[in-house]
Amino acid sequence: MAHVRTYSPAVRVGNWCEDVFMEEEMLKDFLDKRNRGELTMQKTDFVKENVLRKVDLSVTTDGWLRFGDVVMLVNPGTDRGDWQSTRDPVAVCMSVDPGTVQSRLSVQAPCPLTGTQDLEPCVRTAFVVTSVDGTPVGEPLRYSQSFALRTTQGFGGQLYLVSDHRTFLRCANRSRLQQVSLTDEESFLTWWQVVYLDPQERLENERLPVPANTKVLVVHCKTNQCLAVLGNHSMWTIYGKEYEVTAHTFLDSHKAEREMNHWIFVTDVRGTEGQGITDKLEPTSNLVPNETSEYDAHKGTDDHGEEEKQN
Repeated sequence: MAHVRTYSPAVRVGNWCEDVFMEEEMLKDFLDKRNRGELTMQKTDFVKENVLRKVDLSVTTDGWLRFGDVVMLVNPGTDRGDWQSTRDPVAVCMSVDPGTVQSRLSVQAPCPLTGTQDLEPCVRTAFVVTSVDGTPVGEPLRYSQSFALRTTQGFGGQLYLVSDHRTFLRCANRSRLQQVSLTDEESFLTWWQVVYLDPQERLENERLPVPANTKVLVVHCKTNQCLAVLGNHSMWTIYGKEYEVTAHTFLDSHKAEREMNHWIFVTDVRGTEGQGITDKLEPTSNLVPNETSEYDAHKGTDDHGEEEKQN
């Protein structure tokens, strides 16, 4: 108990002079950091203010996903119990650590990725579809065509979605699967492809334009692993509860990719201004939001015909 102070600071006992100087230095350092905005609370507020700033998604008039579009990459979630628990839609986002932001300019690489249930378009959830083969901006992205996903300009830092084969030192923190993060260098490791969801119709749809707001697969070109969000590996960040994002292909008994590999490139669909993003995401649907299911239309007609026959 010798290290416990038994008297108030006003009582000068022991090394009282050193204690007074130390308290004065600590107060001086605190005031200097506060004036420079280097306190942890100030950094956290600054980062949240910038990464949660609203971003306008690209408007889709013809239903196609094009190079240069600002989109959100959203997993529609799971609507039934599975080996992982039922989960709401999740958007890929930057997990920015306030301590890594230098000079208050932009997010620094490397930056980890997570999945958030906050589906409001903002700096941390918005990505730009970028060409890697010289395709001009405005051209439709096609199935099996290589492309890159980068963050927005400004505070987003224009970082690229990157992945590589896992090693003992480079892997996901929770699941130990293939790691996915953000880097500031464009290379073959930042190349991805969009693959048609249904494996039986995948070959017929190859090289066709990719529709926006439709469930697809996002495959890494080098490792041939699908982008995935893990509902059974969650973590707490300064933004709340979020999920781990990795690159790993999960197959069911029919050799088809499972729900954690399904993704939707969410854009602003003209004519649905009053419709929220969650209204566009239906886990059991693979249709463009403005389309009407032909199956439902024919089903209603058939049911009406059967009723007339019975009468």
